[in-house]
Amino acid sequence: MGNSMTRKEMIDKLSKAIKDKSLVKKYLMAKYFSYLERRREGKKFLENNLQTSVKTLIKMMQCVIWAKNKYFGIPTGKSPEDFWVYMEIIYELQPDIIIEIGNFMGGSTLALAHILDNIGKGRIIGLDINHNDVPLTVKKHPRIRLITGDACELFPTVRDLITTGEKVLIIEDSSHTYKNTINVLRTYNSLVSKGSYFIVEDTIVNHGLDFPGEFLSGGPYEAVETFMKENDNFIIDRSREKFIITWNPRGYLKKIK
Repeated sequence: MGNSMTRKEMIDKLSKAIKDKSLVKKYLMAKYFSYLERRREGKKFLENNLQTSVKTLIKMMQCVIWAKNKYFGIPTGKSPEDFWVYMEIIYELQPDIIIEIGNFMGGSTLALAHILDNIGKGRIIGLDINHNDVPLTVKKHPRIRLITGDACELFPTVRDLITTGEKVLIIEDSSHTYKNTINVLRTYNSLVSKGSYFIVEDTIVNHGLDFPGEFLSGGPYEAVETFMKENDNFIIDRSREKFIITWNPRGYLKKIK
């Protein structure tokens, strides 16, 4: 098979990498989705895929999202369909603050800031355990404030940056483990304004895209299920999944009280 990885080798290496949370996304980009990209090469156009299953198409889309998606030249691992929905939500809500938990290289952070530029209001609080790879273009944007550290530990700091009455929208895009996601939901849900959203990204993990290792015992999707059993202040707004293909199935949590 030359230099090609077998499925078992790919899963074994990915499982080992997942033990170090700081390497997860870089490893996925460098190894897993480059593997999928090679498999995709012969079927990259619409007319070649009319009989392809949705699950296979999602895998093909994912390798492009991670390996090739950029915003203003910055790698941005976001589904374009979901980000369009974010734009609509932001325009409708006119939030004063967007808390983005998990910023990677800052592409989506900058895109959110540009949306706020266009509506003429709002600021972004970006949280991540490492901002070393975020370019100055993002760091210097006047609407963006990046705070480095564990999101749950930083909660008092973030809470103190919000003035009473400000409208808050939260997007959770950190490590995608069950434990971390449920902790973030439990810690930050009180900051979401009534009528606004707590968007939990990548609930597609093992509900559309197969991930090995610790994700087999639960991820963002299962964390949302647990949270919704505990908290009746939110509903799952599936109207936001209007493109059918979404990386956030059951992940648009709207606060109703």
